[in-house]
Amino acid sequence: MSKRLLRTFLSIPVPNEVHSLMDKLQNTVNTNGAIVNWIRKGNIHLTLKFIGDVPEDDVDMVSNTIKNIISSSKSVQLQISGTGCFPKKTRPRILWLGINGDLTPLQDLVNNINDALNPLGYPKENKEYVPHLTLARIKYPQKNTPDISSFLNAEYEPIKLQTNKIHFMRSELFFKGSVYTILDTHYLK
Repeated sequence: MSKRLLRTFLSIPVPNEVHSLMDKLQNTVNTNGAIVNWIRKGNIHLTLKFIGDVPEDDVDMVSNTIKNIISSSKSVQLQISGTGCFPKKTRPRILWLGINGDLTPLQDLVNNINDALNPLGYPKENKEYVPHLTLARIKYPQKNTPDISSFLNAEYEPIKLQTNKIHFMRSELFFKGSVYTILDTHYLK
């Protein structure tokens, strides 16, 4: 019996166009000497749920629970458009791309996943689900704050986001950033 914990989450993969868009958007941020940590291209995804630490012995049970929910859900029509930040423009911590389209079925899917995982000991987060693609993180304290005005006003052609599959992912934290491994892939109807 393994006592090892795996840090896990559920995500929808993004198309390659997002990576070239990120290259362009990096040039819109005036760092003003601040450190802006851009997400590695292979790590950009739409998070549906951060599950957290799962005992290695429970991974199959959690994955099967997720499969039951996802296999009965339909694909959702989404697109990537717009830019934004959390929590506020004057002190941004996260720079992101927006998710638009038919958000009600996406929210229903997230709620169904939360409802199925809650009895297993993986509760719903207290904050409202806001779909987005994280592009960069800015940690404080640091002396300077980047100017993200041009980033927030950047325009680009919307990118279609296929939602026919969902990855059950493992995240390992290292000094140079996170490394993600696909534990399982589940397909929507």
